[in-house]
Amino acid sequence: MLHNEGSSNPVISVIKAKAKQLKPMLTEMRRHLHMNPELSFHEFKTAAWVEDYLQHKLGLNTQRLANTGVVALIEGTGKNGNRVVGLRADMDALPITEVNDGRPYRSNTEGVMHACGHDVHTTSLLGAATILTELKDEFSGTVKLVFQPGEEKLPGGASLMIADGVLENPRPDVMIGQHVMPQIPTGKTGFRPGLYMASTDEIYITVHGKGGHGAMPHFNIDPVLISAHIITGLQQIVSRFANPAVPSVLSFGKVIANGATNVIPPEVKLEGTFRTLNETWRTAAHEKITQMATGIAQSMGGTIDIEIRRGYPFLHNHEALTHRCQDAACDYLGTEYVDNLDIWMAAEDFAYYSQEVPSCFYRLGVRNEEKGIVNSVHHPAFDADEDALEDGAGLLAWLALQELKQ
Repeated sequence: MLHNEGSSNPVISVIKAKAKQLKPMLTEMRRHLHMNPELSFHEFKTAAWVEDYLQHKLGLNTQRLANTGVVALIEGTGKNGNRVVGLRADMDALPITEVNDGRPYRSNTEGVMHACGHDVHTTSLLGAATILTELKDEFSGTVKLVFQPGEEKLPGGASLMIADGVLENPRPDVMIGQHVMPQIPTGKTGFRPGLYMASTDEIYITVHGKGGHGAMPHFNIDPVLISAHIITGLQQIVSRFANPAVPSVLSFGKVIANGATNVIPPEVKLEGTFRTLNETWRTAAHEKITQMATGIAQSMGGTIDIEIRRGYPFLHNHEALTHRCQDAACDYLGTEYVDNLDIWMAAEDFAYYSQEVPSCFYRLGVRNEEKGIVNSVHHPAFDADEDALEDGAGLLAWLALQELKQ
């Protein structure tokens, strides 16, 4: 690791030693998961594999929620507290074909890849669970392990886990989640109290016109031209209607117009996303998007069908909890290895937990330029520096122990 392995805190020293000892097993776990990815809500083999380790290696009872979610409890033997700390990892992969660059742990499933680090998240939580199980005589209270499905796909596995009772029996006093970040070098972590990640909504618009020959546009109602005006016009939603103090993003990433060089199609399909960090403005923006797109189409002789699928809410890191976790990370890693993060307009279904209980969602550095591990998440060549697994497991265990003492 990049940071100092020594510590004056004896508990930190014990956790670091255990994490170091677990490193070969953690690497093997991560590679197994990476080679056997499963798409959102189809994590059947992954869930069974996680259950097997928790039950037969750690002696824990497990519960299935949301079909492929796995929950287990580690109960401390101390008598001086009944606090419950939830630790969450996601297990699903993405519909991405991994590059074939010679790595020995490349995905065995063509078209499916752990391109967002969920293999690291699951491995880190299993590692933390191993450490905490070995230390259960040293703490009071309960650690609730949450391995959830479907973070990458609406409606989000977190929402289904909550609907299935993951926040009850027992109810966590806090939830802590960890996510890889390839912009941060291995050995470092990042935290941000307060507003951190955006809500996410999906926009689907079908523009209806009248198709015909491209050489006779006066006989047609051109949905391609209408679509161009809609895409351009809707940029005003952010530039002229949004409060500049409220971060907002409106992007269209998919346009389908199945015409030809001389054929105007009868319809065009548009797909995009809207993201922000304010729920009141979020609702108002949906209305303005609908009104403006409808008005532009009508003014040009066309019509539209529009659907805005409401996705994850914004992610709020509880200020006091996140400050405590950041301070604990400084104790574990050293202050120089803990970064302050900026707002990020990506979305995460961990936000559902943050809307229900005090939560902290932080970043684990996995970048290693010497190893060529520099690609962003969701990239077909994404990888994570496996040296980060020690901190991934150890820090998560340390944060849980610190929160149990609150």
